[in-house]
Amino acid sequence: MPNESAAPLQLRVSEARSLNPLIRLLRLAAPDAAALPGFSAGAHIRVQVTLPDGRADWRHYSLINPVAAAGATDAPTEYVIAVRREDEGRGGSRFMHENVQPGDMLTIEPPRNDFGLHEGGARAVLVAGGIGVTPMLSMAAQRCAQGAPVRMHYAGRSRALMAFLPELQSLLGDQLVVHADDEAGAPLDIAALLDACAPDDRLYVCGPKVMLDAVLAAARARDWNTHERVHFELFTTPEVEEGDQPIELVLAQSGQTFTVPADQTILDCLIEHGCDPMFDCKRGECGVCATPVMEGEIDHRDYVLTAREKAEGNVMQICISRCKGKRLVLDL
Repeated sequence: MPNESAAPLQLRVSEARSLNPLIRLLRLAAPDAAALPGFSAGAHIRVQVTLPDGRADWRHYSLINPVAAAGATDAPTEYVIAVRREDEGRGGSRFMHENVQPGDMLTIEPPRNDFGLHEGGARAVLVAGGIGVTPMLSMAAQRCAQGAPVRMHYAGRSRALMAFLPELQSLLGDQLVVHADDEAGAPLDIAALLDACAPDDRLYVCGPKVMLDAVLAAARARDWNTHERVHFELFTTPEVEEGDQPIELVLAQSGQTFTVPADQTILDCLIEHGCDPMFDCKRGECGVCATPVMEGEIDHRDYVLTAREKAEGNVMQICISRCKGKRLVLDL
């Protein structure tokens, strides 16, 4: 299970409604209406879900706050999340859309923030794609409450599928730039977005992998220090890429051998076979699942390791990276 030390909370669903055909909003509150642990913009909670095969798993959802007021999230009486339905996923989002109803109790882990805003006067440029808008709404509200400079670019396939547009327009006014692919006839122009940034602007990016990859590539092409200026969170799960093949996985310490199918991550294979690996984000962002590699050429797909660490080839993020060959030996 996720590497968390705080005790889980039991919260009741006080509201569940569809914002559009893909996104469902949920409000969660303590049964006794007590105040919940506070959070800051960019924080998320983990929610326990039930998969189609009956197994319990965890999904992380950003906490949403549209109120631009000091202390608005210090002792909230409810948590608000939004869930995008992924019919091709493993079933967690379908559970949240189809099974969870008002009055139900959910097990959650308290808020944690790995995507916090910087302090200071530099402008925060928020870039959201699709459901990646959820942490950005809270960020926009926090910056407005602080009277700090903020601008947001919000991209989606169409306005009909873009949640929280009225709230963002109310908060940001002309500092909100909305890009709908069906109106523009093309994806968001990342190059133009970066070219319009001031030298001390900091970018916060949340959305699909293709958006993040484009932002990082464009930033590096402009010699930006991406570790300092580009902060991100992905709203995606590992995808099968062309050329992926089954891997013979050997655990050197235990002597166990497994076959990892092309459409399964190494981490999920270990969990399926009763192992207890450390992990958190499952998207190659946090570094918690870093594992020493004894044999095998690594296909690095994470956003944690430096270019030098990747070139050395002796550690990998097993939640998302794979092996270029057919055999991988881990120091486990």
